[in-house]
Amino acid sequence: MILVVEVAHKKEFLDFPKRLYASDPDYIMPIDDEIEQVFDLSKNKFFKSGKAQRWLCVNDAGETLGKIAAFHHSKYLMEQPTGGIGFFDCINDVKISRFMFDHCKAWLESEGMEAMDGPINFGERDKWWGLLVEGFKSPLYGMNYNFPYYQELFEDYGFQVYFYQLCFGRTIHSHVAEHFVAAHDKIEELGTVRLESIKKANIIKYAHDFASVYNQAWASHGGGKQMEQKVAEKIFKSMKPVINEYAAFIAYEGEKPIGIWLNLPNLNDWFKFLKGEFSWWHKLKFLWLKLNRPGKTLVGIVFGVIPEWQKKGLDGYMIWKGTQSIRRYTAFENYEMQWIGDFNPKMISIAKSLETEVTRKLVTYRKIFDPEKTFVRHPEL
Repeated sequence: MILVVEVAHKKEFLDFPKRLYASDPDYIMPIDDEIEQVFDLSKNKFFKSGKAQRWLCVNDAGETLGKIAAFHHSKYLMEQPTGGIGFFDCINDVKISRFMFDHCKAWLESEGMEAMDGPINFGERDKWWGLLVEGFKSPLYGMNYNFPYYQELFEDYGFQVYFYQLCFGRTIHSHVAEHFVAAHDKIEELGTVRLESIKKANIIKYAHDFASVYNQAWASHGGGKQMEQKVAEKIFKSMKPVINEYAAFIAYEGEKPIGIWLNLPNLNDWFKFLKGEFSWWHKLKFLWLKLNRPGKTLVGIVFGVIPEWQKKGLDGYMIWKGTQSIRRYTAFENYEMQWIGDFNPKMISIAKSLETEVTRKLVTYRKIFDPEKTFVRHPEL
């Protein structure tokens, strides 16, 4: 195993999967810079409370057979100290995968870890999280994609399913359930609620309103952790170049924000033409593609309602009102939600109520190092 430190090794870490998936038409190369930022001490905040290493697995002839990363940080709170592995790619050979997993296990044990989850990200769950096991089609932006045989490699080593990650989708012009339309009509009659499209010209205001709804709607999650306005501003500024003003919404009662439905175009509709690069030339190409080749897939990022408006039909109001805007003013054809963990039956129930179907399924695995310790799946919310 070669520790990735030198420039040539970093390049090979990025280039190996490009060769491995060269004949797979569904593979979309991630942007190289985004992968590198995960392992950049100056750009990834998780280095403040953790460590990460990555390796190349090569044969005697110097040919790369696989790559992998291992990491841990103190904010990944589990019943036992748990690290992670990710950015895994490997030829179809269980001997090679076992060797790589053993190497990561040994390093994590030396760091005091008692288990490892994977494949996951050294960062937030919104990117590079989970192994694809169903729905082998072109991935959404930031989503892992892999060969079907990867499942065998993980399970051969003794990884167990910690939780499943389900993606739900539908076509934009599919039938919208009558109870959503009825809920819309009922709230429309009140005359006090409106659904406002997020405008780029006033992006900071919408960022603050987003944080307000988010902090109320998700106050019971994550130990009551609140989203600071400056964090929301940073998120919205990063989204500004790609946000579609007819597909992202905030609901208001008067001037009070009460609900959010945030959708973004699937950037992979354009990134697939950039081959993993994002130089100034590729940025210009991206802008040209964005203007001249409308994206076909819209991705659901966040949907939420403040407590006092829950179970009053506001969700139906936003869904029907927003759907009409998307249909009328955009060229999107498909809608797919970011993954929902099977530990969250409430959100899965909401997704199913939208008359969606499961479009792809991923797995977060866990390997407990002590064979005498009982394996426990992710607790249900």
